[in-house]
Parts: sequence; structure tokens; C-alpha cells
Amino acid sequence: MRSVLIVDDHAPFRAAVRMLLERGGFRVVGEVGDGEAALDAVCRLAPDVVLLDIQLPAEDGFAICERLIEASALIEGAPVIVLTSGRPIGTFRRRLARSHAAGFIAKTDLTASALSALIARAPSP
Repeated sequence: MRSVLIVDDHAPFRAAVRMLLERGGFRVVGEVGDGEAALDAVCRLAPDVVLLDIQLPAEDGFAICERLIEASALIEGAPVIVLTSGRPIGTFRRRLARSHAAGFIAKTDLTASALSALIARAPSP
């Protein structure tokens, strides 16, 4: 069972995604609302996957993704980082191409099976 950390600044979205992913066979090990908390949680919880909202307060998901990659070099087993947003992929296509994230799933398309499929295609960290 893969463990997931959900990073999103909207608590109702985090709760809904937690339920959706747990029903789909994932183990949600934490939920946080900003990038600093995400960095701390990754170090403490060592999740297999980080579901990371692009539009966060203070720092966007792309910047947090890069910081997570750097921090993961210091811990055993870097997580697979999957970016998400309420906006369509076209809005972020260029930045996604340069990102170290494993991929992107729009919030409207987010399911446990979509996350599983993306993870299966991701290169090993």
C-alpha cells in the first residue's frame, strides 16, 4: 500500500482527496496546507507519494517541488511528486516540462486509479 502526503491549502479538498485515495487503496499519512509544512512532513513521514497543489500561498508548487527534491537527497527513498491544480494542464505545460515532478493530474481528473497509473509510469527516484 503506497503512502501519500496531500499538500493543498483548502482543507475540504484535502479531506475529499483523503477519502478518495484511501478508498482506492492508498494510505494517506498526512495532510498539510503550505510548502513549509510539506517540507517538514516529507522529512518526518517519508511518504511514497506527494500530491502537491501548484497554487499554494507564499510559494507555488513548482518551487516546493524543487525544494522537496533537494530535501529528498538527504533522506532515504525520495517520494514521487505529482502536481495538481484546478486549472488545466495547458496553463502550466512549459513549467511542467522543466519540473522534476513525475507528472500532473488536474483536480477534476484526480482518482486513485489515475494516480496509480501516473506513479507506474514514473521513473524510480
